[in-house]
Amino acid sequence: MSSKNWSRRSVLSAATLLGCSAAASPLITPITLANAPWDHRLVVIILRGGMDGLDVLRPVGDPHYAGLRAGLMQGAQPGLDLDGFYHMHPALAPLMPLWQRQQLGFVHAVSTPYRNKRSHFDGQDLLEAGTADLARGGRDGWLNRMLQAEQGLSGQTAFAVGHENMLLLRGTAEVANWSPDTALSLSPQGTRLAELVMHDDPAFHDAFMEAQALITGGGMERGMADDLPDMAPEMGMVMDSHTNGRPAGIKAIVGFAAERLLQDTRIAAFSIGGWDTHRNQARGLNSALDQLAQAILSLHAGLGETWQKTAVLAVTEFGRTARINGTKGTDHGTGGAMLLAGGALRGGKVYGQWPGLSEADLFDRRDLMPTGDVRAYAGRIMRDLFGLKQAVIEGSIFPGLDMSDTPDLLL
Repeated sequence: MSSKNWSRRSVLSAATLLGCSAAASPLITPITLANAPWDHRLVVIILRGGMDGLDVLRPVGDPHYAGLRAGLMQGAQPGLDLDGFYHMHPALAPLMPLWQRQQLGFVHAVSTPYRNKRSHFDGQDLLEAGTADLARGGRDGWLNRMLQAEQGLSGQTAFAVGHENMLLLRGTAEVANWSPDTALSLSPQGTRLAELVMHDDPAFHDAFMEAQALITGGGMERGMADDLPDMAPEMGMVMDSHTNGRPAGIKAIVGFAAERLLQDTRIAAFSIGGWDTHRNQARGLNSALDQLAQAILSLHAGLGETWQKTAVLAVTEFGRTARINGTKGTDHGTGGAMLLAGGALRGGKVYGQWPGLSEADLFDRRDLMPTGDVRAYAGRIMRDLFGLKQAVIEGSIFPGLDMSDTPDLLL
């Protein structure tokens, strides 16, 4: 099958390996590490694809929630009661002990300044740039600007899967690359193909779920797995024999990060894909949340006593629609949720101002209304964790941000 005679069916079959879009694909999973003189640690996890905060952290106490989500909740496993109003998704049950120890928390109804266009690529760029718009902030990332604010720092940047730096740490501060034994990597041709064909046809959403099954090591049909080595070169992918055709996995990525954080590294960032749940959300979200839970628990175990000095911040480019769609999924939205963890966290609490879910309360009458800015919570954590001046955070790290009303998040 050469690139000259690909049929639509061929592209659909090959796209099964890649997912809904390159921006949401679990095949592009960078990890970034940076040295710093501080004793505390910060871990930032980018959840690529648009996590549905209304499912991950269910506001069951809102009288409108049940009606909006009835089709999705029918037959679903009940959530875990956190405070009488919010229930945590059952796939995060392994994290309940951290919640009970006040080392896990959430912020609901938050977003970046991104509005209305709902593009993965633009949304993720804005999330990682940390600016009100991309033109204003250029093409560097807010973690890199934080490193620029300190003198005499060195950096290490590593990719679990992929071939270019995360925008989150792109900039003039020094970074370097690392990669584990990964099974798949995208060439520029493969990335371009994904950009062109992934997101405009519902058939690709089911393909995305199959790609997730490949990444997580289960659910792949035998025939598809057998065909993978033959199809990979034509998709611009590289197979790694050291992992028997499978990626190293989130535990390997987090294990490397934890090892470095126990040494001189103070800041780590990586991404987890699989959050673009247009169809059959129950299946796809379970898989993604399992990866997130594994990541956090692996950090907790790997860091040992250093966990007490660590804050983990998991953020996504946008939330999803309040109503489910006709394929038991949700579409790109606005307001969402972020997850916080770590021994340095003042957890056991859901932060943020709840806006309500009546139609009049929704953003554009379709999305959860944002009442908080993701950047303000990230900025407050950096201020209290590393002793950065608020004026520096609001002036150069997150230009134009006002974080004056953001609550204390750390002990």
